[in-house]
Amino acid sequence: MPVLALDRQRIIAEAVALLDTDGLDGVTTRKLAARLGVQSPTLYWHVPNKAALVTAIADAILDQEFAEMAPPPPEQPWQEWLTGLATRLRRALLAHPDGARVVSAAQLSATMAAISELAMSTLVAHGIPLRQARVIVLTVERFTVGHVLEEQAPRPDAEALRSFDMAAFTERHPTAIAAITDYFEPGRTVDDLFHDCLDVVIAGATVKTAAS
Repeated sequence: MPVLALDRQRIIAEAVALLDTDGLDGVTTRKLAARLGVQSPTLYWHVPNKAALVTAIADAILDQEFAEMAPPPPEQPWQEWLTGLATRLRRALLAHPDGARVVSAAQLSATMAAISELAMSTLVAHGIPLRQARVIVLTVERFTVGHVLEEQAPRPDAEALRSFDMAAFTERHPTAIAAITDYFEPGRTVDDLFHDCLDVVIAGATVKTAAS
């Protein structure tokens, strides 16, 4: 079987595949080199260190969702467009284990910068001052990444559940338990929770821009 030429694109594709099987903690140069059939030092010709590798993975998983980006049509409210952008960002992060961890750990992600540039310039084009546009976009981006970090966090293992007293917890936190039970009525999902929380963020931004 011929040996495939080693290039950066192939390295990153294998790194994403390794992320999908082992999570971010399992993405090591040793494992990646083994998948590629090379020695670890060979990788450094293309990816100089772990930080650069993580950033490249972040760009790769974002590019899968954001290969095409465009400002909204003139008749579309910026709030609706920004909601759609945040929804796409969440979808990109959820498509891979630890996707939110990868993007939050990335350094100088070119794709994340392009998303921010488009979002800020879109808001500015809608008459929002640059400083406010930056704050709104950063808030929406960081809310989205933070929300997915929570969604992708490890769930309690069997040992933790065995020692957890649900009755005592409910007695101490009755309002929190009632709120969770009430919210997740039949048919309501974690997707609804994301959008309801995002609506609060964007509604607050709308009020603030109107008052300025």
